[in-house]
Amino acid sequence: MTALDLIREKRDGQAHSDAGIQFLVRGATDGSIPDYQLAAWLMAVRLRGMTEVETTALTLAMAASGRQLDLSSIPGRKVDKHSTGGVGDKATLVVAPLVAAAGVPVAKLSGRALGHSGGTLDKLESIAGFQVDLSIDRFIDQVRRIGIAIAGQTSDMVPADRALYALRDATATVDSVPLIASSVMSKKLAAGADAILLDVKCGRGAFIATIPEAEALAQALVRIGTNAGRETVAYVTDMEQPLGRAVGNALEVNEAIETLAGRGPTDLEMLSLRLGAEMLRLAGHPPVDLRRLLTDGSALRKFAELIAAQDGDPRVTEDTSRLPAAPVQQPVTAGAGGYVARADALEIALAGKALGAGRDTKSAPIDLAVGVVLEKKIGDPVEAGEVLAVIHARTAAAARNVTERIAAAYTVASQAQPIALLLRRVTKSGVERLDT
Repeated sequence: MTALDLIREKRDGQAHSDAGIQFLVRGATDGSIPDYQLAAWLMAVRLRGMTEVETTALTLAMAASGRQLDLSSIPGRKVDKHSTGGVGDKATLVVAPLVAAAGVPVAKLSGRALGHSGGTLDKLESIAGFQVDLSIDRFIDQVRRIGIAIAGQTSDMVPADRALYALRDATATVDSVPLIASSVMSKKLAAGADAILLDVKCGRGAFIATIPEAEALAQALVRIGTNAGRETVAYVTDMEQPLGRAVGNALEVNEAIETLAGRGPTDLEMLSLRLGAEMLRLAGHPPVDLRRLLTDGSALRKFAELIAAQDGDPRVTEDTSRLPAAPVQQPVTAGAGGYVARADALEIALAGKALGAGRDTKSAPIDLAVGVVLEKKIGDPVEAGEVLAVIHARTAAAARNVTERIAAAYTVASQAQPIALLLRRVTKSGVERLDT
């Protein structure tokens, strides 16, 4: 068997054998298959697709290409939660301590910001001293001891995905459902959880633009998880506008703390409660009044415990002025009155990135303090001259540079209705509509 055989096979629309897929993954991992042949194979997959059996085999081979975590020493059924990435998506910072406060262990491996989407690790590094690089032993011991840890993926996990993803990004093959699904799920399977909850973002601020595409991806992810013996549930959620009001690392941590204290934006709280309840169900845990854990301080105390365990300053949960703050706050105002009909998540995210809140490569530095805070969201009434959003910038010039872009991201009309956040719930049994 050669790489050329596999390229020709997929070019002609044929299905690979498990042995063929394992051969290709080994070659991608050890470098024995050159990039130009891997690139040709990726394009053939992008054009011809893969069957469910092929996609599952690819996912399992990629998961086995490096170290896999063994969480069996942690009592209870472990549930992993993953978002496909969005704007202002700080839900993990709320859901993880909330679920841990309810008594379900959370062993969460997260990523960094790339492009216009935010990264949980960068947000946590807004907290002074917070360590996201934990050894596996420390990671597992911390979950066993306090019920929660959030850290970065170790370099020896799923090396095949790193090799293939770099090529996908350079060959216009990122938007292939089997390649997306295998990339996401190989990392989830390697992370060792017993069940998996997925939040598939859909809309302008997401990688997937339409509900049918997001639904298809969610179904593929659920099938892979189910075929791998992990109960998997996926939600499709809206990303036409940012989640919550804050976009930017320290700003989002601030908002997560407010939400953990029961004072957060309605949409972020609602999504966190829904995902949290699903995680409890997947863990086989009895139902808990999660809203009460927000209002009585239990969830916020668990977040403080997490911060302290990872060498951060837990006082930030009581005094958010300890977070990095940008010296310039410049409002963006409405030119006319009416109702907000659009708050374009992508444009707002790109404005935040221009301020320094995002990166194009994983090693690029970011400014943890800068970003945008929305004062108005879709469906809100607004008067002429009223503030739509506030830019948090390092300099006045930087703020001016993105003012017009943020203003243009908004559309004010004579009438507008709030849009649904929860769109679909996908399980192995089928698809449930949530936006009716």
